[in-house]
Amino acid sequence: MKAHRGKLPASIVVSVIGGLAFAGLIFIEDLRIVTGISIIKLNASKLHGIYNSTMILRRGERQRRALEEGMTDEENKVMFDPKRCSVTDGKWVFNESKYLPYDDTTCPYIDTQVSCKRNGRPDKEYLYWEWKLDNCTLPRFDANSMLEKIRGKRMMFVGDSLQRAQWASFVCLVYSAIPASKRSMRNDHGISIFTAMEYNATVEFYWAPFLIESNTDEQIIPDPNRRILHVDSIVNHARHWEGIDILVFETYIWWMSGQTIKSVWGSFANGDEGFEELDSTIAYKIGLKTWANWIDSRLDPNKTKIFFTTMSPTHMRSADWNHDENIRCFNETKPVLKKGYQGTGSDRRMMEIVSSVVARMKTPVTFLNVTQLSEHRIDGHVSVYTESQGRVLTDEQKADPEQYADCIHWCLPGVPDTWNQLLYAYL
Repeated sequence: MKAHRGKLPASIVVSVIGGLAFAGLIFIEDLRIVTGISIIKLNASKLHGIYNSTMILRRGERQRRALEEGMTDEENKVMFDPKRCSVTDGKWVFNESKYLPYDDTTCPYIDTQVSCKRNGRPDKEYLYWEWKLDNCTLPRFDANSMLEKIRGKRMMFVGDSLQRAQWASFVCLVYSAIPASKRSMRNDHGISIFTAMEYNATVEFYWAPFLIESNTDEQIIPDPNRRILHVDSIVNHARHWEGIDILVFETYIWWMSGQTIKSVWGSFANGDEGFEELDSTIAYKIGLKTWANWIDSRLDPNKTKIFFTTMSPTHMRSADWNHDENIRCFNETKPVLKKGYQGTGSDRRMMEIVSSVVARMKTPVTFLNVTQLSEHRIDGHVSVYTESQGRVLTDEQKADPEQYADCIHWCLPGVPDTWNQLLYAYL
């Protein structure tokens, strides 16, 4: 790209700054009843007290009625049926009595990057929000039931660090239901494998940030301009997916590091020198078609269930939710409660590409549509309670959220637990 002379338009400056931050972050949620009082003898202050008590009483009555109506609404909802229930139509409801099956100090499988409590996050309200569907009842994640569903099976999550967090969430949701002597974790040629021995089941994670092959698969190349994708090559990755009973794929954020992506076809003697710069959406579509063709040609839908986790939204622009004074998601402690909220952190073109490619596949693929429910969770990101270059942020770095706030990755426990609640419902 040629350098522009003079002042750049504001829109380009904003895009460049946002893009740099976006690429960098890839690495690195007693009422008192007044009775028996003689009104005639009351003075003004007592009248004021009675008024306040009456208001409290009325407010308590309204809350009681709302709770009863809410319970009635829940009772009237149908049990979850994937063909009848929309997981995008719902709202986040605060439940301070919500049971937390794990946290980042008890589950040993959570990366430091997403261990918000361990990294000093002081608030905890973000842990107690539940996604409630409008017309259906979403079942709670039941570890014992889920383990029975995967008994005798291999399950694998495939994707980038966001998918690794979903895998870690899944493992942490089930591990406490398994005696320590009956579970294990190991890495085998880059694949993380959690084994539930009593169930003869494994829950695995395979790192493939683009799904297709690239020069940044084995050793991460921080500079997006030096990454080169082999948009029609997938066999080196896909050979690890054969024989898996349940596959959960995801790829999005790595494609969003710039307007164009260096791409090559096949393998040639000159290596990656013959690349072509493609628009990121075009490269994404070609890459997904390569993935889809392999799935259709190599997997038996009678033996393998396939899921695709939709894009995880980022929250890089606090003006989206009218918090102009904030720095991205930094210091956010509540979700956006506006119904159907959508910000600028999800590229709808990319979702349409996924939908169009999957629609042409002969193999059934179930979407885990996490995008809309996650859009609201500006409070769920790791923000400054994370690590940089393998070290937890210092107090000085935490005081500089403009540079260090990560509004891409999610705290664990947190939002990815709800993604797995959807997976549990579908299974």
